[in-house]
Formats: sequence, structure tokens, C-alpha cells
Amino acid sequence: MHDTAMDRAPLAQLSGLLRLLRPRQWVKNGFVLAPLLFTGLFLEPAALQQSLLAVLLFCVASSAAYIINDIHDIDSDRRHPKKSITRPLAAGTVTLSAALALLAGLLAVLVWGWTAAPEVVLVIAAYLALNLAYSFVLKHQPVLDIFSIATGFVLRVYAGATALDVPVSSWMFITTLCLALYLAALKRRQELGHSGTQGRQVLEKYSMALVDRYAQMSAAGALMFYSMFVISSRPELVITIPLVIFGLFRYWYIVEALDTGESPTDALLADWPLLLTVLLWVAACGWEMWPD
Repeated sequence: MHDTAMDRAPLAQLSGLLRLLRPRQWVKNGFVLAPLLFTGLFLEPAALQQSLLAVLLFCVASSAAYIINDIHDIDSDRRHPKKSITRPLAAGTVTLSAALALLAGLLAVLVWGWTAAPEVVLVIAAYLALNLAYSFVLKHQPVLDIFSIATGFVLRVYAGATALDVPVSSWMFITTLCLALYLAALKRRQELGHSGTQGRQVLEKYSMALVDRYAQMSAAGALMFYSMFVISSRPELVITIPLVIFGLFRYWYIVEALDTGESPTDALLADWPLLLTVLLWVAACGWEMWPD
């Protein structure tokens, strides 16, 4: 039997729908598990179940946010040299009606999630509202666009704490914010370097020197606040500080020397020293937080 365009069309649509979900970006939702790790509750089945449910719901919500953003940006993505190929709606591999049907399905899962974890879904609702504001307004506003991205990571941590019904330390919030600002600033740096002001409207308001200073301030803040948190509250985690320093150094290396980092997730998954550093950090935290 010969393969035909008609035979390939459903497969292309299915592949496009999967890419529309952006499963590689679900790595970011690992931030939801931070409270589980730092409270030492990861050996309790009920706590683990609630945290994993929160991660699942955040994966659904983040995919829904990506679809909304892709629908909103479909015309501009079609004019973009890279996004016109990589974004399924802009490339024409997924129809608008199929994307809307998938979005409806994801929102239905979140409605179900309300019955299982209503407090977590409230945080997710705030995350979706933030992403709607970002897609329509905030991503065109300098500085606010970077803080909007970073706030999404803070909400992930808050959702993880809400799932466990535990308070989140102020240190964890500010450290997460600084780390996310660091990643967002370097993301803008790479977009500016690769696409110039053609990639995003807001890039016209930035310069390489400016976003470099934002990244430097944020990296210093993340390291300082994390170290203060460890020294004041979790001195047993002092062995993780060198790993954090190396991770910050390594990420900046792959951004500047290897000219990647436009997608922090892709940079993490493609660079084995950075990925190993993150895994070692998780293992070290887990070892030190292991319940007696």
C-alpha cells in the first residue's frame, strides 16, 4: 500500500495537536514540587498524591495557556521566520476548530480538578488570568512582561504549598522570583540576539546591555536569598549552595558561549552538565530532608 497525503493528514494533525500542548515545557511545572521537597513530606503517600495531582493540573493549565496564546498570535506567528514552522496553528498543521476543541477538553479537566483540589484550582485560575493578561496586554509592556513570566513560577510554588496545606517561606517565594526573573531576562536576551526587534514588539524597548543587567541582578538575588534561607532556616542544605552557583554559571555559559537559552526548558534538557546539576541538587535536598 502506498502512503498518500490523505493518509498522512490525520497523523500530521495528531502530531500538531501534541506539539500544541508543548509537553517539553511541562518541566517548568516541577516548581510545584518544591514545597513537597523542602517540607520532607515526600515519603507520605497522601502528600505525594496531592502534589502530583497539582503538577498534573498545572500541566493541563499551562497547555491551555499556550493554546490561547497561539490562537491570539496566529497572524504574527505566520510572519515569524521560525514560529511559522514550529507553531502548529501558524504552520497550518492544526486547524483552529481542532485547537478550540482541545482547549475545551483541557478546561473540562480543570473543572473536574475543582472537585478534587479546589484550592489548587483557585491558584491555577489566577495563573490562567495572568496568562490571559500576558497574551493580550502585558507581553507588550517592558519589564512587566518579564515579571509576568516570573510570577507564573511563583504561582507554581504556591500551588504546591496549597496542595499540601503548608505555609510557604518568604525565602522560597523571593528566591523563586529572582531565579525566574534571571531565566526570563536571559530569554529576552536571546530573542533580541536571534531575531532583533522583529521577534516581539516589546523587544524594541530593550537592549542587550539592559537585559544583561537585569539577569545579573536577578542571579545575584537568587543566590543571595537562597543562601540566606539555607543558613538561617536549613543549615543542613549548605552543601547545595555550590550546586546553585554552578547551575547559574553553567546556564549563563550555554546562553553566551553556546548561543542557546531562548527556551530555558530546551537548554536544560540539551545540556547534560546543567541537567546533572539540577538532579544532584534535588538528590542532595532529598537526602538532607529525609525524615528521621
